[in-house]
Amino acid sequence: MTRLGFLLDSDSCVGCHACTVACKSEHDVPLGVNRTWVKYIETGSFPNVSRHFSVMRCNHCEDAPCMAICPTSALYRADNGVVDFDDNDCIGCKGCMNACPYDALYINPATNTANKCNFCNHRIDQGLEPSCVVVCPTEAIKVADLDDPLNEATKIIARDDTAVRAPEQNTNPKVYYRGADQASLDPLRTAIAADGMIWADTTPDHPTLPPDTHGVIGRTTYTTTHAMTWKEKVSGYLVTKAVAAGAMLVAALLVLLGHEGERAAVGVVPPMVAGVFLALTGVLLVADLKQPGRFHYLLTKGSWESWLVKGAYILMGFAALTALWWIGGLVDSGGLLQVLAIPTALFAAGSAGYTAYLFAQCEGRDLWQTPLLLPILLAQAVTAGGAVFTIVDLFMDVPAPTAVRWALLGGVIATGALLATELSSHGTRHVELAVEAMTKGQWKNQFWGGGVLLGLVVPAVLTVIALAADLGPGLPALGGLAAVVGMWLYEDSFIRAGQSVPLS
Repeated sequence: MTRLGFLLDSDSCVGCHACTVACKSEHDVPLGVNRTWVKYIETGSFPNVSRHFSVMRCNHCEDAPCMAICPTSALYRADNGVVDFDDNDCIGCKGCMNACPYDALYINPATNTANKCNFCNHRIDQGLEPSCVVVCPTEAIKVADLDDPLNEATKIIARDDTAVRAPEQNTNPKVYYRGADQASLDPLRTAIAADGMIWADTTPDHPTLPPDTHGVIGRTTYTTTHAMTWKEKVSGYLVTKAVAAGAMLVAALLVLLGHEGERAAVGVVPPMVAGVFLALTGVLLVADLKQPGRFHYLLTKGSWESWLVKGAYILMGFAALTALWWIGGLVDSGGLLQVLAIPTALFAAGSAGYTAYLFAQCEGRDLWQTPLLLPILLAQAVTAGGAVFTIVDLFMDVPAPTAVRWALLGGVIATGALLATELSSHGTRHVELAVEAMTKGQWKNQFWGGGVLLGLVVPAVLTVIALAADLGPGLPALGGLAAVVGMWLYEDSFIRAGQSVPLS
């Protein structure tokens, strides 16, 4: 048995970029993306300053989160232990990019598929070494057969003081560094200086000096950019499926309260609203793929380890139940609605909440690992369902309007309480920096003004007034609309802040 890994000797590395150039040449890697690159950092203060070099790349982890989240097994483990990829199976969902704690994956602009270092497996198969190993002038890059105790690099790993990147992620990486400064391996211990230097090609969200309270001990002087992968489409899909799920949750509640005879308000309109928003969910999901024409691979080549695949089947099941509900409403079959109420509510909750498990597979984004994400998504679905029915109440008589308003208010209060709990808890350094970016940094106005004020405070106040004064449907409907808009603003700030913390 063979398990290949790399030994990267930072003591010998001179930062010449020969490995980067050789990799680009060997694999025809386009400009703007890299399979391997050299990171420079500087520590100390003048005149006692040191510069350190570290080669960055895929870590070919034993417990590779990119493989687990990949919906089509386009990322797979070769017989030699290397994590390889197949362009022909990739749908460009970008889940692997958020699952990787090492910034190792990128979308190839020429193929619109996810690529990364694959250990030059085509060369390995021919008995050759990876191109980066061949060109390194100081032999700072060595191939290690981790199952061969007599292998030179394996003996160095066992004997010397070596380190791996992000060991706290428990991915068991197989790239080992000898002589690397820990600040070079941990991107949160260095920052980009805001001094106009020309050599740092980074994302705008990379922290800048001086972040005195963040344990920064040096500055990054050369690195490579990694673009944010999930943006407004993902934020929108979270809201559209919350609306679809919420509409049917509240409809199921009304059936359980004995209102299945209300054909229009309970049997026909809610599944129509849910159907429209489920369709929007599908459109957003497909539109966010880099290979949208391969969307059907989720079904034909789906990996049950990925929550992208499980979520697709949950949404399909929910869509089928919603269609049956609509038919039951059209034919005045209150008995069918009673039979469908519980399974529809369960699939609605699954549709709203499965993303919590998908985000849990994104191990590179610590903010998304919160155990409160599932109850938050469910509370948002209840909020969205209450919002749908308060708006529908403007156009037709909704049964039990007070119960609907309480659903809206209860969802808003529960969401606010869960968010307050999340913000007051302590997590990893990644979580703290992401929360700071969301609440005090680039997305603070969107979070506080949109997510909290518009999405929680306004609907709560308007609904309380309507309940206390027994007013008509106008105020609750306005509150419901504000809740849905604010929900998107919150989700967008949450999605973006989670990706704002540098991983390399």
